[in-house]
Amino acid sequence: MIAAAAAGAAAAAILSARWNWWRPRVQGLPTLMYHKIGDCPPGSRLAKLWVTARDFRGQMQYLKRHGYTSLLFSELREAELGRRPMPAKPVLITFDDGYANNREIALPILQETGMKGNIFLVFETVGAHNAWHDPAGEPWLRMLTWQDVDEMQRGGSIEFGSHTMRHPNLAKIPLDQVRWELFESKKRLEEKLGREMVGFAYPYGAGAFVPEVRRLALEAGYRYDFSVKQGISPWPWGRDSGPLKRLLIRGDDYKFDFHLNMTRGRARL
Repeated sequence: MIAAAAAGAAAAAILSARWNWWRPRVQGLPTLMYHKIGDCPPGSRLAKLWVTARDFRGQMQYLKRHGYTSLLFSELREAELGRRPMPAKPVLITFDDGYANNREIALPILQETGMKGNIFLVFETVGAHNAWHDPAGEPWLRMLTWQDVDEMQRGGSIEFGSHTMRHPNLAKIPLDQVRWELFESKKRLEEKLGREMVGFAYPYGAGAFVPEVRRLALEAGYRYDFSVKQGISPWPWGRDSGPLKRLLIRGDDYKFDFHLNMTRGRARL
């Protein structure tokens, strides 16, 4: 009896460490962070950044079933300015980098479930490949083309933000180069797409909490800058509260992980 109780307590402790079900519920603006949608290639060292089509569909169905309204960046800005009502349960769905699989696999699922997404583009890799990855550990992948971007934007289910010009680690390059990456990508994307770029995501999350780097991001004119810090940001949000948090959706997440992310702001310790 004592042994069984001890075993039960040990199991509960293990589960409590893996899943944060015991945390209080968190209110605010959940922002989902995806990268690649599809089957992970053999030998990839970044398997956690691949979410299968089946899992992605299930996650979008979860949002729909639980009454979430997905927002484009422009819709979030309109709500912030009081020009449209903020939904009772808003969510931002974001994709970093701009992979072709975001159109080929993710977009049909978004449309099927009535959801909208936002993609952070690396300007100089549009129409090319993910050159910042070492192909020995992650195969090079096709990125969206400008024709893809134009058609997706006109379709109304996707908007775009900046992810710099070349995807550098902003915490490890000179500030004058940081400035160029931030200002130039915003300028060129706005010229190419004919709309304001209000959203920016720091590559690797690097520089988000470096005061000089973040100052340049805000100076460039981005309204929303996104980190990779796990959590749900309070809303209303102010720039002085720091970069917006996001919820990294991993390829090895279970359905319970997704639920805890949406309700507790994190699933793992």
